[in-house]
Amino acid sequence: MLFILKKFIGGLLLPLPFLLLMMGVALGLLWFTRWQKSAKALLSLSWLVLLLLSLQPVADKMLKPVENSYPTWHGREKVDYIVVLGGGYTWNPKWAPSSNLINNSLPRLTEGVRLWQANPGSTLIFTGARAMTNPVSTAEAGARVAESLGVPRSQIVTLDEPKDTEEEAAAVAKAIGQQPFLLVTSASHLPRAMIFFRNAGLHPIPAPANQLAIESPLNPWERIIPSPVWLMHSERVSYEMLGRFWQWLKGPSGDPGK
Repeated sequence: MLFILKKFIGGLLLPLPFLLLMMGVALGLLWFTRWQKSAKALLSLSWLVLLLLSLQPVADKMLKPVENSYPTWHGREKVDYIVVLGGGYTWNPKWAPSSNLINNSLPRLTEGVRLWQANPGSTLIFTGARAMTNPVSTAEAGARVAESLGVPRSQIVTLDEPKDTEEEAAAVAKAIGQQPFLLVTSASHLPRAMIFFRNAGLHPIPAPANQLAIESPLNPWERIIPSPVWLMHSERVSYEMLGRFWQWLKGPSGDPGK
């Protein structure tokens, strides 16, 4: 119940639902009360914030510092395990396997497969419980897609009980102990994940995937026209801020090296 409540409240606090809620409140005040000035101010502010968060320069300027905490892994040290954290997914056997990995999940998996190829003989570990109405877990969906890309099932382990990052860290600790491993997750999520895994007494090597903040060239109109793509980038910042706040509430969340 606490997990569902956390997801529900956290979802409402993300930019789009929160700003739409504020606009709804403003419209209610505008139509049904005498607080016309307050309603107009709230509506105008909500619209302006939504506009700004939907612009590439604003969204990616906020996201870049979060994503730049760790560089892409190109190391030469060999590892025996590569842990790929779960993300959004569904499972429809009629689809191409990779189509079942939603949003952040497919870039995480492809980076995990790249690292597996760079570490011959290593084991890919996928984490994540099943969604409430899905018979296939997040971990199993990742394993099936990896198999479709040529990874033998004998070199895949699924941990399909953890529901969040903290539980994923505990499950990995139980599965492999103190051995170093590459930890693959979205670049924006990796700083928070490293804290959980190091606080669990593990020795993760950061391996970011799914970088979103764009520094390379774009067409000029892509920078000035609002887009749901850039709003999603702003959402990632908000999601991680909420995640760090929840992490702080539950326990130590300072420097992961401590």
